Amino acid sequence: MKYLIAGLGNIGNEYTHTRHNIGFDVLDALAKASNICFEDNRYAFSTETRFKGRTLVLIKPTTYMNLSGKAINYWMQKERILPENLLVIVDDLALPFGSLRLRPKGSDGGHNGLKNINEILGHPNYARLRFGIGDEFRKGQQVDFVLSKWSSDEEKALSPRIEIACEIIKTFSIMGLERTMTLFNNK
Repeated sequence: MKYLIAGLGNIGNEYTHTRHNIGFDVLDALAKASNICFEDNRYAFSTETRFKGRTLVLIKPTTYMNLSGKAINYWMQKERILPENLLVIVDDLALPFGSLRLRPKGSDGGHNGLKNINEILGHPNYARLRFGIGDEFRKGQQVDFVLSKWSSDEEKALSPRIEIACEIIKTFSIMGLERTMTLFNNK
């Protein structure tokens, strides 16, 4: 069984380790723990790992956040991955910092990356792991907030939350969406 795990973010040093790039950070942690490296390929930095008989194709789209659907669609076609084996890791302003919520489908919630994926795929029926980044910004400052670096207190608390996100990815691949949601969504 093959799975496509797409961590959303933006390429470029100015976006490294920002709230909006939490999808990249989660996949970087998973790759490091798996002792693998990303390569620059078509529309994404990609790598592949195996976990308990499952193949996980990890991608970090290089199309920038607002065109993430182009990369995801390409890799789904290239690797012949079904929509039910797609998991997208995305930042979420509506969740408190560090909260993790796995969902089977849903609206884009105002997130341009998800909006583009929904448009390109033609449906919102794919799993997404929403990583809470909080909403500690003043009115009109949303863009600055999501593109800013983590506070020092958030940095300290981030690592264990990223580790749990990596466990969610692995569990999703071996136990399926429903059981993974049951195990992790209330923690």
